[in-house]
Amino acid sequence: MSERKIADFWFDPFCPWAWMTSRWMLEVQKVRPVDVRWHLMSLTMLNEGRDVSESYQALLSKAIGPVRVVAAAQRKYGDEVIGELYTQLGTRLHPGKGSKRLDRVAQTVTEALEAAGLDPALVNEMDSTEYDEDIRRSHHAGMDQVGMDVGTPVISVEGNAFFGPVISPAPKGEAAGRLWDGVVLVASTDGFFELKRTRTRDPIFD
Repeated sequence: MSERKIADFWFDPFCPWAWMTSRWMLEVQKVRPVDVRWHLMSLTMLNEGRDVSESYQALLSKAIGPVRVVAAAQRKYGDEVIGELYTQLGTRLHPGKGSKRLDRVAQTVTEALEAAGLDPALVNEMDSTEYDEDIRRSHHAGMDQVGMDVGTPVISVEGNAFFGPVISPAPKGEAAGRLWDGVVLVASTDGFFELKRTRTRDPIFD
């Protein structure tokens, strides 16, 4: 069997497109010799000092809360809890719900912590800045590889880092594997920078 590779994956729990890509990566693990390591980035930090709309800024001010909770859980329990907590957060934030769940984000985060078997009191870290430097270091570990003019997700495998892929719906089974093969091939090509087309659909979560 081929030696298993590590795919480092940077995400912000708030982003539905990163969530779609993360579900694709779980499929890739089933059909290719790849293991995913999960890392935090922050859309709030990415957009610091940028001219964004008031409505988006209001969302970003709420979105940092779940990121801080994941960072707090990581410090308390270790890296191995990040993936499951992300899954529990994402299933409550995204399919059919989107950012509307941020209107009661404390309840959403508490439910996710409990479902992941973690201390629900960590929800109290949403407004704490104690973990912001941890988040910033993780954020830059991913974003510095691809530049700050992209967002989340960022994936790095064998020294090749890229933004995306942005997909809807997320391929399953061997289709997920074929997309992985192609993405890695493109990303490992020296001098390759961009491949993009306009999105014509919203995230399809099914």
